Amino acid sequence: MDLGLKGRKAIVCASSRGLGKACAMALAQAGCDLVINGRDEKVLAATAEELQRATGVSVTPVLADVSTPEGQKQLLAACSEPDILVNNNGGPPHRDFRELDRQAILDGVTQNMVTPIELIKAVIDGMVARGFGRIVNITSTSVYKPIAGLDLSSGARAGLTSFLAGVARTVARDNVTINNILPGAFDTDRLRSGIRFGAEKAGLDPEKAAEQRMSSIPAGRFGEPDEFGNACAFLCSSHAGYITGQNLIIDGGAYQSAF
Repeated sequence: MDLGLKGRKAIVCASSRGLGKACAMALAQAGCDLVINGRDEKVLAATAEELQRATGVSVTPVLADVSTPEGQKQLLAACSEPDILVNNNGGPPHRDFRELDRQAILDGVTQNMVTPIELIKAVIDGMVARGFGRIVNITSTSVYKPIAGLDLSSGARAGLTSFLAGVARTVARDNVTINNILPGAFDTDRLRSGIRFGAEKAGLDPEKAAEQRMSSIPAGRFGEPDEFGNACAFLCSSHAGYITGQNLIIDGGAYQSAF
């Protein structure tokens, strides 16, 4: 399917690896010129080269922490009029909520709620004026199904979801959409390292721990990052203008609900 995105300009945050990279690849394959972002210079440069070599689109890497005002300025300097914004950022580490002090809470909310809102504020009026805009926020299934120890991440992302639910309806008539993708367990380095860490603490074999985790998913496997990226690209496409304010769960059926 032609997604109608050839020549569009996209900013994809935290996209040097993992699900952010998968979104960047899918958009590049659809013909978008990209601004990608990461904090590891070598990894970011390698990703930029891979994307450009594979697709031939323009890829501009921005080495920055997107949570900071300076990092955001760098992204917007590289692409002042994006057609597409994919918000993504790392979350706070696993921690009992009793261990969180005020600064840790504020930092977590800044990472997973304030930062995407700030970027949306910076680009949305230009999208409205041009009559096209696609904003996708990568959140988590923990928005619907909280995970003990990730309370700060869940709370901040849930706050972002509610904040943008109203905003999305104010720009829909201008062909600007805002949607969220909620990933479950995807086969990324982050997932595998988390499984290894948990297995070591429990005295389990990491491969068996991974099999146990997969057995709890109705699909019987972890998701492939390109599955996630392709879903993101569709929500950014010219065909998705009637989809806005939605939360797309991609988790192999792990979150069990009829509605």
